[in-house]
Amino acid sequence: MCFMLLPIKEVKAQIIIADIIKTAITKVIKAVDLQVQRLQNETIWLQNAQKTLENNMSKLKLTEIKDWVEKQRKQYDDYFQELWKVKAALTSYQRVKDIINRQLQMVNEYKSAWTLFRKDKNFTASELEYMFNIYNGMLNESLKSIDQLFLVANAFATQMGMQKGWK
Repeated sequence: MCFMLLPIKEVKAQIIIADIIKTAITKVIKAVDLQVQRLQNETIWLQNAQKTLENNMSKLKLTEIKDWVEKQRKQYDDYFQELWKVKAALTSYQRVKDIINRQLQMVNEYKSAWTLFRKDKNFTASELEYMFNIYNGMLNESLKSIDQLFLVANAFATQMGMQKGWK
């Protein structure tokens, strides 16, 4: 009978050791599982932080691009406005040129008409003097117009020169 009792004690001891090992393994597994969950939570937090940083960097890049585009738009707008002024000035200069050409035509016609009038024996001295005064008045008014045109043209040239100096 003794022999029967001995194996039971050994089996009970083995069961107790197995329970202790099982409990230790369970605790180790739970500890490892908790550690894995902590690492997963940290990884998720780091991924969210990375996304936030990437979004902020994208916003900064978009702001830089928007600022650059706005500077380009303003530069080309300023350039266009200056070209518009130059176009207006050139148009005015063409008009000035046309007016001066008409003035020259008038002076040339005056010279040829005056030459014809003086050669014509049908005009009296007082009639010639009267015609001279009329043409002389027209020429003086014409010169005033040309002087005013030069003032306008020179004022614009001065303004353009000043604008170049200020930029």
